[in-house]
Amino acid sequence: MATLNSLRALKWLYDNKSTFKQELLLLLVVITASFVFDISIKEQVILILAIVFVIFTERINTAIEAVIDSIGLEINPLSGLAINLGAAVMLSLLVASCIWLIV
Repeated sequence: MATLNSLRALKWLYDNKSTFKQELLLLLVVITASFVFDISIKEQVILILAIVFVIFTERINTAIEAVIDSIGLEINPLSGLAINLGAAVMLSLLVASCIWLIV
């Protein structure tokens, strides 16, 4: 049942979050590019996992947004703060970019 719920959540993300689609496209590009470069398998895995980490943070960020939105639609400065603090996707993209530059 947990697997079905996870798959349902992934489908929801794909249907409702354009950033998730962009990150999946980035993952496909990264996987392809990792085979073009003359790097070891270990380095390939590191580069791919860097983008998987971005997708993971997107899921966490979306979960935080969903919880905040479920509490209420009224404007609350703490709700906005929670969403902005949870927006770690930008940081994960920065980390992934640094990893790509280093490798």
